[in-house]
Parts: sequence; C-alpha cells; structure tokens
Amino acid sequence: MSNADRFRKQAIATDLEEPVREARNLAQKLGLEPYPVNYWIVDYDEMNELIAYGGFQSRYPHWRWGMAYDRQQKQGQYGGGKAFEIVNNDNPAHAFLQESNTLADQKAVITHVEAHSDFFANNEWFGLFTSDRADESAVDAAAMLERHARAIGEYMQDPEIDRAAVEKWIDHCLSLEDNIDQHRVFRRRHDADGSKPEIDEDLAAKLDELGLSEEVRGEVFDDEWLEALEDDDGSSTFPETPQKDVLSFVREHGKQYDAESERAVEMEPWQRDVLDMMRAEAYYFAAQKMTKVMNEGWAAYWESTMMAGEAFAGDDEFVNYADHMAKVLASPGLNPYSLGLELWQYVENTTNRREVLERLLRVEGVSWRNLTDVVDFDEVLARLEVPPDLDRITAESLDALEELPDEWVDREALEAARAGEIDVDRYPWKVLTYEGLARRHYSLVKRQHRGFLSRVSQNELERIGRYLFDDARYASVEEALADVEFTAGWDRMFDVRESHNDVTFLDEFLTQEFITENDYFTYEYSRASGQFHVSSTDAADVKKKLLLQFTNFGKPTIAVYDGNYDNANELLLGHQYNGVVLDLGKARETLKRVFELWGRPVNLLTIVKEVDEHDVEVAKRRNREPEPEERGKLLRYDGTRVTTEDVPWEAVEHLAADDVDYDTKPEEWLA
Repeated sequence: MSNADRFRKQAIATDLEEPVREARNLAQKLGLEPYPVNYWIVDYDEMNELIAYGGFQSRYPHWRWGMAYDRQQKQGQYGGGKAFEIVNNDNPAHAFLQESNTLADQKAVITHVEAHSDFFANNEWFGLFTSDRADESAVDAAAMLERHARAIGEYMQDPEIDRAAVEKWIDHCLSLEDNIDQHRVFRRRHDADGSKPEIDEDLAAKLDELGLSEEVRGEVFDDEWLEALEDDDGSSTFPETPQKDVLSFVREHGKQYDAESERAVEMEPWQRDVLDMMRAEAYYFAAQKMTKVMNEGWAAYWESTMMAGEAFAGDDEFVNYADHMAKVLASPGLNPYSLGLELWQYVENTTNRREVLERLLRVEGVSWRNLTDVVDFDEVLARLEVPPDLDRITAESLDALEELPDEWVDREALEAARAGEIDVDRYPWKVLTYEGLARRHYSLVKRQHRGFLSRVSQNELERIGRYLFDDARYASVEEALADVEFTAGWDRMFDVRESHNDVTFLDEFLTQEFITENDYFTYEYSRASGQFHVSSTDAADVKKKLLLQFTNFGKPTIAVYDGNYDNANELLLGHQYNGVVLDLGKARETLKRVFELWGRPVNLLTIVKEVDEHDVEVAKRRNREPEPEERGKLLRYDGTRVTTEDVPWEAVEHLAADDVDYDTKPEEWLA
C-alpha cells in the first residue's frame, strides 16, 4: 500500500469519527449495550478476504479460504451483490467498512454494526463459548484464531510433517465441523459419556501369552490399566447415551489408519492438536449460525430506527439510505434480514397490543366478549399518538419539553441543549430518555402498523381476559390508556434477544397471524408432475419447514451411538431422522473422512424413503403423489469400499422423530 493510499484511508476514517461516536451514543440511549467496536476502512479486495476469513484478518492456511474468496469476488463482479461491511463477535468487536461506500452507506452499516455488537454481548448462546472462563465477557476470538493459524503454519513448515498431510487432516476434521453439541458450554477437553480407558488389544494379548505372575504384572503395569483389562469382557459399548459432539468423541477415542501395517495406530500429537483447534473454532462460530435470522433482523430493526426514525441519515442521504435498505431486504430466497426484521416487529407489536388490551379490559363495562363492540379503536389510536412536542424536537421547541413527563426528558441534556452545547436540530434524541424514545417510536401508531391493534382475534381476547389479574380498574378508556407502558414492546424485545436462538425464536413467534399477514407458504416437489407447487399456508406446515432449515444449522443431526460396534472397535453413527432423508452420496464421502479420524471401520444407520417406479407411473396417471416406504439402511466404510445394506425397522426405529415434515426438500436440508 502506498503512503498516498494510507493517508487517504486515514482521511476517510476521520470523516467517520463523528458518526461512529454518535451512533454509539444513540444506541446506548435506545437501550443497547454493545461491546466496544473498532472500525476499519478496507478496499474491495481486502473486504473479500475478510469475508472469506469469516470476518478475521488471520486464519490457518487452507485451500477453503481461497475458494471462499473467489466465490465472494465473483458474486460482487457478476452477481450484482455488494458487501458493505463485516463485523466479528469479539470484545472489542472489529468492524470493517468498504471504502467505496457512500457516507449514507457508512452511517447505515455503523448503526447496523452497533446492533450486532449488542447482540453478541447479550445473547446467551454467544456466552456458551466463554461461560466457563473466569471473565465471561473476555471474548478474544481474533487472538485464538491467530494462535491456530500460527500453530498450523508451523506444522506445515515442520520438515518432519508433510504439509499435504496437515491440509488433508484439516479436510477430515472439517467434514464434522457441524457435528458438535452447540447447546452445551464449550470446554477444550470433553470426556465422552460412558468412556472407557484405552486398552491396546495387541499388548493385552501378548501379556496373556507370557503367563506373567500377578506380582510381575503389578510391578510393570499400573492398577488402572489392569483393572480396565480385567473389567473388559470384550463386549462393552460406549458411550452410554448417544453423543452429539462427534468431533470430541473422535478426538478422545479416535486413531489414524496406518496403510503400511494395515491397522489403527495412535494419532500424532499434531493431529489431536489440530482436532482441538477445529473443534474450538466450530464452537466459536456455532452461535452465529444458530442466530442468523435473529441477529440480522435485530441489526436491521435498530439500523432502521436510528437511520430513519431518528434521522441519523441526513436529508441529503435519506434517499440513498432507503435504496440501500431496500436492496438488503429484497435479496432473493430465504432472506434472514427480511424475515428477522418482520419477526422483531411482530414481537414488538404483539407485546404493545397486549399491554393496551390489558388496560382496556380493566375498563368498567368492558370484557373480552364485548371489547370489539364497545371500544372505538380509532379513538384508542388517536389517544396513543405521539405527542407533537415529542415527535418534532427543534432548538425552537425546547421550552415545550418542560411540559412533558420527567421520565421522557433528560433534564440535564435539555439544559445543555439550551446552552448550545447540543445540536438538538441534528440530534434531537440527546434530550430524551429511553422511556421518551420508546414513546417517540411507539409501534402501534406507525403508518404500517395502524391496523394491528384492531386485528386482534376473539380467541386472543379471551386468552388475555381469562388470565387477567384484577389488580386495577378504570372508569374510562382515557384513564386506562394513561397507564399504558410504552416501553413494553422494547423491553420484551430485549428479553427475547437475550435468551432465544433461531429455532426457539421461530417456534414461538411464527404464528398463524404472522404467516397470514406476511404471505408465507410451503412448497414441495411433485413426483407426479415433475414440478414444484404451493403445498400449504398453514402455520404448522410453514413452521415445520422453516424449523428444519435451522435445526442443527440446517444440517442432518448425527450422533455417536457406539464406539465398539459389533465388538470390533468400529464406530457406529446414527442419523436422527426427521422425515428428511440423507443425501446418500454425500454420506458415503463423509464416512470416508470419518474413517481417517477413527482409524477403523465406520458405520452409519439411517432411514430412507423409497418409491417404486411402478407406483410413480400409477400416481402420474391418477394425478396424485406416490406413497414412499421408509426403510432402514446401514452404510459401512472399511477403508476400501462403502457398502449399503438393508436393516430391519427395529434397528432404526429409535432414530425416527415422532413428528416430522415429509415435504421438506432434501436439497434445502443439505444446503
């Protein structure tokens, strides 16, 4: 990089000092609690490198990064997409902004980043990676990844170790990077449930052949090893319960296959070390995969609140910002930004609606049975409108703020604004409190949500009314609305942000009302017609299909069922079947990878759906779908070839889920 370029970047960064500072101030006023964020300006190529590296500047040497960089670059050149920023989960977080962004774009991504950093800092699923440390907030992912990069680089440069062998070993480890137990606290060392001490079978056999006395055996071999040998009846199975952390299991019990001796031998220290590193990185990135919809929707919500709601985008930047946001929300396919934003707005609206309805149901003469008949919702919305003096704050209107409740106005900031220390025309939010901002942005009176209050169903009214504590009564609607908590929606959002992941988020808030209002539906492939068609708009069907795409990162759930399968030290994996069949071609290739981490034959039990071709032809003539038959299969790789055999249903019945979606496309599940 030339000095001219370096100075130019510094000048661009200086232009952003005020937006960075004020975005942080506004985020905190709105109730966000983000990690500190360091902002960096990078060029197009650097941005593509960072995206390929998952948001970090240093990663271990491997071909996958070059492939990711090439894909990202082609997407920008030919796909019409543009990466505006990338931020990593770290404390402090590091955000990288592309220098070609307009000022409006930079402001948008800065507000977006502040919300992401808040999510990183406060969502419990991100805390699983650090919760076993003395300082749970001490995320230092960049340092961890740099240590891994340095260690693996040293292994590759070691003259005693073949560089290609290291890269190939990483490939094997990565085949299981999503086969961890992401719902548990991460620990570097994880003992498998029901594990048994390692016993070298060849040495045990030789010991018996020698016929050594107990005295000699006791002097040469330690008690733990001998007890394990005596207790080993040659038929033990482990773990006692299925273990989802397959990476941990092969790390603790796996070997490597030695082609010369044609047997399993102990892994080299560097191999176990690489396994440890790959497992740690898998756990670190797990929370991001588990909360993609929530996290992107959260960032989009607060970005919009700041940029549009609080006019953080200036008058000359607003059209540019609107175009920026429209492109983000209009991306094709399952768009986490759009779905997440809509769901967060739904959380806010339903909470605010319930708060208002609970007040109205306490009015004398009003019950859940007659509320919609006796209450004028237009009048209610009129009374909930944002007070004009709160909605339009200028340097000339500061005196009007004196009449507003103390909980809405930051009196100290108001005096500073009067003294000219705060540019209130540019940053009106500085004279308000969290409660005042919640009142100023109350969702039910926004133009796009004005019909939400009156759209309440009779079932919802009954549910609220039947379990309403009669701790307050009001003489009139006006009196009831005076007690409405205008922070209820935001408070609920902060609670949800703390405890949920995408699966629980969708499960709780993807209701029939939401699906109907936002026109969600399911579709499936018809074997009879050879085309895709809409199959359902029912909430249960839509929810099932979406949940399957987010459960276990949208990948098949595989667990270890036996580390001594068939009493031959073979590995038995089980596919926890939910109605979506495995791609058997990919499964076979994965077994070959796992064999390298186990050193002995590897087996996989699964359930498939098979359709007789005759049934397909009959179904086509009758314009209906053929009925598939579910069957058990056992795949086995012995180091030479993969075999597949039918197994009785009793052998796989324990793998089948009770409630499954039979219409989800395998390619969606495996993507």
